[in-house]
Amino acid sequence: MMTIKEALNLFRISPESKVKLRDHNPGWEGDGKLPEAERRQAATELLAKNIEELSDAQELLYASNTWSVLVIFQAMDAAGKDGTVKHVLSGVNPQGVQVANFKRPSVEELDHDFLWRCVKALPERGRIGIFNRSYYEEVLTVKVHPEFVQDQRIPHADPSKKKFWNNRFESINDFERHLTRNGTRVLKFFLNVSPEEQKRRLLARIDDPKKNWKFEAGDLVERGHWDQYMSAYESLIRETSTKQAPWYVIPADKKWVCRSLVATILAHEIRQLDLQFPQLREDQLETLQRCKVELEAEEPK
Repeated sequence: MMTIKEALNLFRISPESKVKLRDHNPGWEGDGKLPEAERRQAATELLAKNIEELSDAQELLYASNTWSVLVIFQAMDAAGKDGTVKHVLSGVNPQGVQVANFKRPSVEELDHDFLWRCVKALPERGRIGIFNRSYYEEVLTVKVHPEFVQDQRIPHADPSKKKFWNNRFESINDFERHLTRNGTRVLKFFLNVSPEEQKRRLLARIDDPKKNWKFEAGDLVERGHWDQYMSAYESLIRETSTKQAPWYVIPADKKWVCRSLVATILAHEIRQLDLQFPQLREDQLETLQRCKVELEAEEPK
């Protein structure tokens, strides 16, 4: 079974790395020398273990009330973002988690800078915040469709210039640096699905009446820009994977692999915050003891 150090080294993108997604296999499924059934079983057991650890970590996160954790998921359509969130956080207290989905900006959102709508959804101390898509759409979808910049009405903005995108990368890195300095751990996962697997999943949405609602004709339009999206992903990962806010490129063709890896990495990263339960003052401890004595002395009702 892969150790956490091996997982980090294999899937975490080091700052300033030359990222080529063709070097990251979406269908990776562990040690090919072992039977698939054995690998699946190990992944299932690891996922269950890390779900339990995440539950404990979330309670400690909430009790310590010092750090918050922001988890960003980016991916092509049908890569499994929703399913990953559902399974990985299945054991966590819902009161300690908030999920935000970001789609096409509203009129109000377009009247502000591109980070504004995400800033409003940041998790407060003690909570885990999940961004299903995020401000990274502004250097992804908007880069593939630069005509969207016109709707933002930014003075002198020219998306045909490299400087425009470099400025956005700089704003994002500054923002994430600011979050880290102020007690928000930022973790970013790119769920790397292959075009072949995406096709299979989209067809499944069409063929299964229970999944029809998930399919949108626009998904095929964006699929037609696959190469442009991969290029945009390579740029944003290269420019914004930093020590304080790293990117993880997660193989997503096998859902059992994807979910196990995300849970493993997330549990590890929260453990690294070295959280502690609050320490009570002497007078508070004395109050606890008085209350204990009072409760134990109560007559049965």
